[in-house]
Amino acid sequence: MANGYRHIDTAEGYQNEASVGKAIKDSGLRREEVFITSKLESHIKTYEGAKKAFNKTLKALGTDYLDLFIIHAPWPWNEIGKNCDEGNVQAYKAMEELYMLGKIRAIGVSNFEIEHLENIIKNCDIVPHVNQIGHFIGIDHTKLIEYCEEREIFIIAYSPLGIGYLLTNETIKEVAEKYEVSPAQICIRYLLQKGMSPIPKSVHEERIIQNSEVDFVIHEEDMEILDEVKGDPRRWEG
Repeated sequence: MANGYRHIDTAEGYQNEASVGKAIKDSGLRREEVFITSKLESHIKTYEGAKKAFNKTLKALGTDYLDLFIIHAPWPWNEIGKNCDEGNVQAYKAMEELYMLGKIRAIGVSNFEIEHLENIIKNCDIVPHVNQIGHFIGIDHTKLIEYCEEREIFIIAYSPLGIGYLLTNETIKEVAEKYEVSPAQICIRYLLQKGMSPIPKSVHEERIIQNSEVDFVIHEEDMEILDEVKGDPRRWEG
């Protein structure tokens, strides 16, 4: 926060909500100066479970409201692909209630594909404000992004650097050299120009500062070059 960042993306599953809350308090910033996102753990698929988890999150963060609360995934992480349509609806209905009470300023989902979004839209009252997905140069989410844009569901892109693998991509490096910026800055700026909100992660202060310095414009011909990069360079382990 000392370097100007005001959007804090956390989750109960990260086990850092209490430390995030303490850091915000210690920063001296007013609550309204910080945008706090947290997430409902992926295995919680009941109405009461969602409300209980939300209250636990508020207590850990030391705040009386969240700016954004999202369902972390459409299925438990240890049961990827499981159909949890009914559970997602029940959890989302609890979030709708909290939203109407002013406890949450915006509600949404994460890692949801079109069929998961359709389930929420069909069975709930509020179209998700946000879908947070792993998105970066090279990965093809065209249909999902078009679906979200048509329904005014804002895309937050996590892993905008492809978990670091894009930093050594030759095409991205060439474009970065042309603009005299880093490959990371190109990756972040690319997503901003696509109308998304990238949330890069780093533990190095120098890179944290650099990642915020993206006040330049990638020309259309170079955006088209970056559009031609294909593939998912992520390597999931364990």
